[in-house]
Order: sequence, then C-alpha cells, then structure tokens
Amino acid sequence: MDSRAQTTLRINKISISYPVTSLSVSLSLSFSLLVSKALLYFITMLNGVQGVVSKVESVVSNVHRHIEGEVSGIFTMSDKKIIDLVYDTHVHADDSFDEDSLFVIVENVLKRSNQIIDKIVQGVHVHVENIEEKFSKANLNVPLCTLKAINNELCCKAPNEETAHKTVVEILKKLSNYSWEAKAVLVLAAFAFEFGDFWLIAHLYNSDPLAKQLGVLKRVPTLIKTPELVKRRQAILELSSLINVTMRVIAIFDEFEKLSAYDIKDIPGLSIALDHMPVDVYWSILSIAACSTKLNILISDQPDRAFDLAPYTQKISFVLNQLTMQLNVCRRQLTEAETYRRLCKLFRTPTEIMEIFKALIFYSKDSVRPLIDGSTNRQVNIDVLRRKNVYMFITGLDITDEDISSLKPVYDLTKKERVSYTIVWIPIVEQWTDELKKKYESLRMKMPWYSLHLFSPIAGLRFVKEQWEYKGKPMLVVTTPQGKVENLNALHLIRVWGIKAFPFDKKAEEVVHIETNFLPGVLNNVKDKEKYTFIYGGKDNDFIQTFTKKVTALQNDPFIKSANINIELFCVGKTAKGGEDHGILTKFWEGIESLFFTKNHKDTDPVTKEIQKLLSYKNETAWAILAKGSAVVTSGHGSTVLKVVEDIDQLKEVIKVKGSFEVAFTEVHTTVTQTVRHCIRLDVPTVAGKVPDSMNCPDCRRAMETYLSYKCCHIDGPLNAHH
Repeated sequence: MDSRAQTTLRINKISISYPVTSLSVSLSLSFSLLVSKALLYFITMLNGVQGVVSKVESVVSNVHRHIEGEVSGIFTMSDKKIIDLVYDTHVHADDSFDEDSLFVIVENVLKRSNQIIDKIVQGVHVHVENIEEKFSKANLNVPLCTLKAINNELCCKAPNEETAHKTVVEILKKLSNYSWEAKAVLVLAAFAFEFGDFWLIAHLYNSDPLAKQLGVLKRVPTLIKTPELVKRRQAILELSSLINVTMRVIAIFDEFEKLSAYDIKDIPGLSIALDHMPVDVYWSILSIAACSTKLNILISDQPDRAFDLAPYTQKISFVLNQLTMQLNVCRRQLTEAETYRRLCKLFRTPTEIMEIFKALIFYSKDSVRPLIDGSTNRQVNIDVLRRKNVYMFITGLDITDEDISSLKPVYDLTKKERVSYTIVWIPIVEQWTDELKKKYESLRMKMPWYSLHLFSPIAGLRFVKEQWEYKGKPMLVVTTPQGKVENLNALHLIRVWGIKAFPFDKKAEEVVHIETNFLPGVLNNVKDKEKYTFIYGGKDNDFIQTFTKKVTALQNDPFIKSANINIELFCVGKTAKGGEDHGILTKFWEGIESLFFTKNHKDTDPVTKEIQKLLSYKNETAWAILAKGSAVVTSGHGSTVLKVVEDIDQLKEVIKVKGSFEVAFTEVHTTVTQTVRHCIRLDVPTVAGKVPDSMNCPDCRRAMETYLSYKCCHIDGPLNAHH
C-alpha cells in the first residue's frame, strides 16, 4: 500500500485522517477550542490507531452529551430536576385549539387499533358495537403541520433512554406555546396518526390492493406474517399495554383541566395536581417516544434489538396510580363542597328531618343505608325518623361509658312517655380500619337507641365541622321534625340538669333556673338553704392545708356558733383521707365548662360572670368559693379568700353591723381584692361547643387578651384514625 494512502474514519462531526505508516493525525472539529485541545491531548497520549479512535469516541460522546443537555439515568431524576428542564422549554400558553375534541379522536383511533391488534395478534374478535366510541366536533381544525413536526422527532431514534429524553426536550421546544395538557395530547395524537395508520393498513392488507402496496412501504408484512407474528407477539402486547396506560394518564390531565373551572377553594387538591402536571407530561411524552421507537424496531430488520419497555411501563403506571388517587381526592373535595352548600341551604329552609338526615349522611339516594335499632339489634328503615324530634349523638370512637350513660335517662323517658323524640348515634370516623370497626361494634352494643351503620365518612363531614363546630368531642344536636336545629349541643344541659332540662331546646334552657344549682357534682344534694359551704382546691397543697385549718377555726369560733352560722368544707379533688380524687375533680370542671357553654351568649348575666370566674380558677394554684345552699355567694383566688378567713375579728365586726354572714364576707373580700389583684385566665376548650369570638373579664369587665395553647392527653385511638 502506498505510504501516502489515507484511511479516514468519521465519527459524528469529527473526521480523523491518518497515514497507515506514519500515524500522523489531523482533526477537523466543530467544537470549541477547549474541546479541540482536550482531544489532541488524548490522541498524542495513545498508542495505536484503535486506541485513538476509541478514546476520541468516548470524549466526543461525553462532550456532546453535556452540550446537548442529555441526562443519564432518567428514571432516577428528581421532580425538581425535571421541572427545571421542562420549564426551560415553556413560555406562556398562547397557541390554543380544541384539545378535548382532538383527544376524543385519538382515543377512538387507539381503541380501534387495539381491536385490530387483538384480532391479528391474539385471534380475538371484538364486536364493533362493544367498543365505546366518543364523538368529537365535526369542524375540528387539526394542527396537521404540528403533528407532522412531532412525528419527525419521534421517528427512527436510537433505542436508549438518553435519546428518548433528548427527543422529549426537542418536542417540548416545538410546543413551547401550548398548555401542558395540549402538549401531551398533541404528542399522543402524532403517535396515533402513525400507529393507527399502520394497523389500519394491516387490517386491510389481504383485502385491499392499495392497502397491500402501502403496507409494503410501511413494512407491514414484516410484522404480520405468521412466523414473525408468533415471535413478536409478546413485544406487541407490551407495546399496546404501555400505549393504553399512557392514554389513561393523559385522559386524567383532561379531567384536571375540567375541574379547574370550579372554585379552587372547593378543590384544594387541584392545585397540587396542576403544579405537578409538567412532570407528569414529561413522563407521558417519554413513554410515547419509547412506544414509537419500539414500533420502529419491531418492523425493522433487527426486531430483536434490545429495548426494554418495562422501565417506561413501570414509571408511567406509577404516575397513573398517583394521578388517579389525586383525581379521587379532588372529586371527593368537589362532592363535599357541593354537599356542604346543599346542606347550608337545607338547614336555612328546613322542611323534613328524614330528608335532611339523608343529605347529611349519604352522598346519594342510592347509598342510603338502614339504621340499627339498639334495643333489638335489628336493621330498621330510615323512615323511623319521619315526623320525629331527632337527637343526633355525634361522637368519635373515644367516648366513655359515662358519655353513653348520660343519655340513657333521656332514652328511657322517650320510651316511657312515648313522645316523638328519638336518638341516633352518628360516629365520625374519617378512615375506618378493622380495629375501629370492632371498636364501633363494642360501643354500639351499649346503646339502646338507633345507630348509623356506615363504614365510610359521612357526606356532611365538612358541614358538621364548620357549621356545627364539631372538633372531636361528643355533641347532641337537637332538631325538630322539620329539621330545624333547636340546640347545637344539648349535652351541656344534660350534664348540668339531667332530665329536668328535657327536651333540651332553647325554650327548656330558659325555663331552667341556673341559679338554683350551678356547682355540679358538689351541691347536688344540698337541702339546707341556710348552710354555708367553702368549696376550694388548686395545685398548692400548702394553701389547701392552711385554708382547711383556718376555716375549721372559723367553724369553731364561739361567735360564729352562737350566731347559728353553719359552715362546711369541700375540697375538690381530695378524698376524706387527703388523697387525690381525680374523678370528682374531672366531673367538677366538666360541669363548670358545660355551664359556661350554656350561658356564654349572655355576657351581661350576673350568673354568667360568676361562671366565667369559676372557670378561670381551673388552672390556678389556689382558689375558693363560698356558697349558701346551692348558690354562690362569692369566689376568688385562694390568697384573697384566705385573707378574709384569717382576719376573723374584722369579719365578726362586719357581721355585727350587717347582720349577715354572706354580706359581711362579700364586703370584706371585695375590700381585699381591691388591694390584691390577680390576673384572670380563662382556658376555653374549643371542642366543647361554640367559642365566643371575644370575652370581657368577669371581674373588671375589660376586654380580655387572647392566647392560643395546645393540649394532648394521649388518650385517643390509632393516630389519624379518628377524632
């Protein structure tokens, strides 16, 4: 061979020329000077022509990959990285067309194509009438040039992830002015254009001369001949499966776009879906690019070339699963919003309790379930509520036996007197589990009244939370036969007065005289209206011991005895032997809270002010109350009341002048409180009922400052399972 003979290798844009004997190398590069120097360095360091070629290929490939923005390991890319990539290709959506109608056509094309695949590949004949076909607008203006431009990007690409990624980026650049949904629809339409055409020709290949000639051009015989068909059947079915999953993903994009016509406040989950749509569109287009490449391989002369669709199918299936869950969330939120508005309207103009109850509990007429009669343990039709005053006992599954037993006297009265009142237990559980179902059954067996038997969230959950302010604690909503709410929570009345407040509506509440006994659990059995009782407590044991000692001295004072002033002591939370009694302590403060919520709407009521003062003592280190009979005379911080008790001589002098122990004690206590003022802190449990927006101090009547605090007693069931 002539020593000047040249052998030339071409690698992409790089041309390497070298003589066979002298190994002189010249490079002609279209890259930057920096890249050229790097290549020359590697070339001079290598021995042998093959080493030069191999190294140049590697360097060029790496540089080219960096310049073109290719990404290795695309299936491990984070959402943030994908968003950064795709947003570089996106501008404000100016171009628009009827993507809904185009998608209808694409769906029809792909469904018909799958029908042909089933017939040719699997020998399964699907009747045309069994295929649900949608109808598009007759005058649809298809963006044909755009579809062809996309097809040009999809065709004849190298079978690897990096090429597929680069294809997606190039397509997104061409579709920069379209919305995200439109981008996905257009790419799927471009693919369906070719895919549907191929299988239509395959379908007509043996019966239509034109189809036969076109089939040769499209290499249809390569795929549908029996030997080849058998060999490639599984690959065709995998391709068809990936197409179907991708189509379902893009169909959900359309659902999200339709939901965007509603108020975003009604569907908070929609913003999450729309924000993530660019990422989902990327994976959809990547799957379509993979499908196009796989089809090209199947009709090529090398149908066994390695190109596994499994990673694409796995990824797009995951996307479909996530989108389906988010779509269900959005649909549920929309249904809840519509139910909420419907319930608001129903309760503004109530007509019949049974219909209102159905709307509150069930999403549709078809989902109405019977109640369970606790007295017989049998199912009963919901019609039993018709023309009844209904007590809706709304609770979580963490209710106590005491909560249930407090309603049994009410139930017994309704049965005994045969009055038109009935109780229905409505358990509030947002996510049922087998454990919670067992808990429900255990509680239901303790209730003789009706129970709702529904292991799914009630339709009016949002209404109950927002309008009735349900926050997890038991409440008893009183409604008339017309469905009018008479009392949002009658449990407060029942806990204080029991059956005396029946039927627990507003009228009954007005009739009950709170002044006769508003120290629940302490003065229920007081019959001597002239007897004085000091009720006291707190966290300061030294105060409790001192106060007990001083009041005992007051009891035994000769002057007090001669005046027939009978005084008793009751220490809340302590047993007779001085031990802790949390039962009476809890009951006492629960009663005070119930009293507070029965009277919190009467800000100027003297009794309300006294109850507010009592509630403020709950977290004090020391407090004391003086009662006469069952009525409160005065109350205050432990230190101020103790000062009055300690100064027996002054107290006796005032008694001599006023002639009354309670008047004298109140006067002296008022004098003490004017010199020693303690901050008043009211902790209002928000779960117990409607909380006032603002409150005046029960002592000085100034507006009280508002603070926010949180509390957890770790007594609920499984986390996030129920309220």
